[in-house]
Amino acid sequence: WEAAWVRHRMETIEIGAVRLDESLRVIDEFDSFVRPVVVPRLSSFCRQLTSITQEQVDGADTFPTVFARFLTWLGPGGGRLVTWGAFDLGQFRVDCRRHGIVFPEHLAADHVNLETAFGRWKGVKRVAMQDALDVLGLRHSGRAHRGIDDARTIARIARATLPHLPARRGVPR
Repeated sequence: WEAAWVRHRMETIEIGAVRLDESLRVIDEFDSFVRPVVVPRLSSFCRQLTSITQEQVDGADTFPTVFARFLTWLGPGGGRLVTWGAFDLGQFRVDCRRHGIVFPEHLAADHVNLETAFGRWKGVKRVAMQDALDVLGLRHSGRAHRGIDDARTIARIARATLPHLPARRGVPR
């Protein structure tokens, strides 16, 4: 929504993720739309921002089904979840509570907030994803605010950033 919206009414409408191997090469992708249940009709702002259509979410499974597929795709242990900022992890928690799903804490245990990590590496507090791309001389791939396109872009920023961070708890970068 264009105006401020109450967080507990927001819903995931797409889960997009990219799996990187230990050399930080893309080896797999996950992308699925999610049918919203609290406010089933997408706002015109949301449709314009994301390019996601009402028909795409109407034909999608609800969060419990898509999230279960996502967790299966992640595999045991879930690897290291890397997001730009903390919003996505928080939204997963909100959606899990809404649907009575126990949030898998391993997702948060080794989560990397790439916005924070990039900022630490470059000595800045908060940085927009586009600013990070500009600093790295990269372009956004696809459409901003689309789950899979943002995941691909975050993977590119991760390849440039993660080698500069210390390894954590024995989990490969």
